[in-house]
Amino acid sequence: MITAEENQLLTQTDRGTPCGELMRRYWQPVALGEELPAGGAPRKVKILGEELALFRDNQGRPGLIGLHCSHRGTDLSYGRVEDGGLRCLYHGWLYDICGRVMDQPGEPGGGANKTAIRHLAYPCQEAGGVIFTYMGPGDAPLLPSYEFLTVAPENRTVVKALYECNYLQANEGNIDPVHLSFLHQFLDEAQIARRRVVQSVNASDNTLLAKDMAPTIEVEVTNYGLRISTLRDASADKRYLRVTNFVMPNLSAFGGSTVGDGYAAHWHVPIDDHRHWKYIFAFSRTGPLDEYLRTRSRAELTDDYRLSKTAANRYQQDRASMQSQTFTGLGTNFQVHDAFATESQGPVQNRTEENLVSSDKAIVAARKLILNGIRDVQAGREPQHVVRDPTANTFPNLVVISDVIAKSLDWKDYTRDRERN
Repeated sequence: MITAEENQLLTQTDRGTPCGELMRRYWQPVALGEELPAGGAPRKVKILGEELALFRDNQGRPGLIGLHCSHRGTDLSYGRVEDGGLRCLYHGWLYDICGRVMDQPGEPGGGANKTAIRHLAYPCQEAGGVIFTYMGPGDAPLLPSYEFLTVAPENRTVVKALYECNYLQANEGNIDPVHLSFLHQFLDEAQIARRRVVQSVNASDNTLLAKDMAPTIEVEVTNYGLRISTLRDASADKRYLRVTNFVMPNLSAFGGSTVGDGYAAHWHVPIDDHRHWKYIFAFSRTGPLDEYLRTRSRAELTDDYRLSKTAANRYQQDRASMQSQTFTGLGTNFQVHDAFATESQGPVQNRTEENLVSSDKAIVAARKLILNGIRDVQAGREPQHVVRDPTANTFPNLVVISDVIAKSLDWKDYTRDRERN
């Protein structure tokens, strides 16, 4: 259990809030690249409580600037993309991606004092099919070179989904090993063909997760956040090892359908304190991603990235299917399962009423890291996992494992052997 004050520290992300200032020390996804095609219209976006206009200039460069024109406050997301920037429809003021006023056509000479005005603008860069922004002070750090951002486009997929709850409770679901034995449990193995395969036994992990519902969990602090190791009995002489990761400050890396050849990641980006976008990544190191997985990642999503199963329709729960198909009766889409579990906690979970147990150790540790990061920012220090040294912008120890190993093996050595050089 944590205090109400600690809960607010962890969940409030507007500008000026302690956690909001922490979040702004890192690059954050602001849109999918597909949402901003070359020559396309600007978009109104909201991230970390700020309303902004996202556009591509004539050179195809993404820009993220304050939504309201510095002249008289008109919405710039309706503007014209032309002449190297975004032009306001009200009086024609033209802004470049850095927030410079390039033209005030209603003023003599195009505006004698236009250089004195600097409109709000945040730097952007594009990687892995996503547009990222840095909203913090000073020079931006390096965008971490995670594998899912650096592989060839045909080797990856990324989509996003809207969740009607605070970012933290959704990200905490990623680092909760026990829920896999329940929330995502399939009673009919035929429903999970080609998903979550444990390569060493050439089978789904569904049976392994159901076999041992009370795993041993160990947590280790790393340079990027936390490594979470979960061990379940698989047989008399074997155990199921699953290694996942919490990455500061708001993403997680775990198994998924490409485990062994890659992994999945969820990046939870606050819109405000009550809603967030979950960016859903998966990739393969060795070749093009299975088209089935690309299609599956967008299952039950509308064209504007909303889940079709929501609280408004009770996630279309089919209680009859709970007898023979799935534990939840919510179908086979993990994103729907996660939405139900985290949205039903309320817009912001009241953590003063929770009763944590031993299997919640990763959640406790992750909260402590976030609180430590908040204190670092308040003290003028850079928080954990802000990357500035190019030689350190690699994460060979960000290991994801889903494997059955002999009990005679030292699982820690096994994990270290899987670190990429």
